[in-house]
Amino acid sequence: MQRRKFLETGMLAALLPVAFAHAALPVITVYKSASCGCCSGWVAHLEKNGFTVKVHDVADPSDYRDKLGVPSALGSCHTALVDGYALEGHVPARDIRQLLQTRPKARGLAVPSMPPGSPGMEGARSDPFDVLLFQPDGRYSVYRHYDGKS
Repeated sequence: MQRRKFLETGMLAALLPVAFAHAALPVITVYKSASCGCCSGWVAHLEKNGFTVKVHDVADPSDYRDKLGVPSALGSCHTALVDGYALEGHVPARDIRQLLQTRPKARGLAVPSMPPGSPGMEGARSDPFDVLLFQPDGRYSVYRHYDGKS
């Protein structure tokens, strides 16, 4: 009986950090058009990676890009907000996690356009793409580069 109690307690202790890690992630609020399938694919990617996502279908997502200070040159099909950072386009969940862990002084992350192979844009083709870290003044730098597979 003691061995069983020990195993149950040990397994519970092993699972608690995982549960708290997911619970500690902030909610991502997404602004997208109702008809955008790739935006829904990106939301599914975030949820699969442990994020809670609150989706708002809006008439013009670019209005939110402007409100959140995303440079128009970095525009894509949806804009999001997470813990004070703007997210534009198909930003991979791993980069959002890193952003939230390292907390750089920046306005947010962007994946301009809609590159094939980025989260939500999976398909037969996968092109190289960059995740960009952008500043309030519009300057940006490469945060992470992804190689295409085709």
